[in-house]
Amino acid sequence: MKGRLLQCAMLALGFTFLYGPILVLMAMSFNASRLVTVWGGFSVKWYAALFSDSAMLAAARVSFSAAALSATLATGLGLLAAVALARFGDFRSRALFFGALHAPLVLPEVVFGLALLCGFVAFDIERGFVTLVIAHATFTLCFATVALHAALRDCDPTLEEAAMDLGASPAKAFALVALPSLAPAIVSAFLLCFTLSLDDLVIASFVTGPGATTLPMRIYSQVRLGVTPEINAASTVLLGVVGAALAAAALATRGRSRVV
Repeated sequence: MKGRLLQCAMLALGFTFLYGPILVLMAMSFNASRLVTVWGGFSVKWYAALFSDSAMLAAARVSFSAAALSATLATGLGLLAAVALARFGDFRSRALFFGALHAPLVLPEVVFGLALLCGFVAFDIERGFVTLVIAHATFTLCFATVALHAALRDCDPTLEEAAMDLGASPAKAFALVALPSLAPAIVSAFLLCFTLSLDDLVIASFVTGPGATTLPMRIYSQVRLGVTPEINAASTVLLGVVGAALAAAALATRGRSRVV
């Protein structure tokens, strides 16, 4: 009994340490006082100030647009990479291809961002929204590939072979047989890539220009001058969006496991 209580206490302490500051941040976003350390009553005026801040809204548009485009690119390319790894057997450069796809998982973001910056400078590509999308698609591609490769390995290839025996081409058999069962994994991979892109600060700092400031960059630049309740409100909105995306990804994965 004592051991059980100790485990519950340690679990509660761990969750408090991890999520307590986030809950405090969310609560202080409704603080009527300008001082973030003094509670002045409940108010939503900082959310009104946030949605009337043109610079913050412009940064949010850049972040959401880049996240949607980069997640779409990463999911599409990740699906093709997963098909190559799962269906093409042991081709000659498979080990190199596998390593190149998974390299961003272990590379520090500072190193990855600096490498992308050097590449853009070497090819004389002006930094801005396009380079941000390319960088985030490159960074999140590995996560999409891992998720889709695992899902594709669970698909029975004999079903596609049966479809081809009935006259379907390999591409048509994949589209009609394997792709529907991969739909939850594709949605989950897209939402994961979207969340990673929306949350990124380090890589975006290297590859963006003056006209493509993202929401995390904007929040960070304002935090350096002092934390305000408006920053807490922006962070709370961002947390809500990321949490909704992760919850949708979890539901999609759960739906896939039920189908399987």
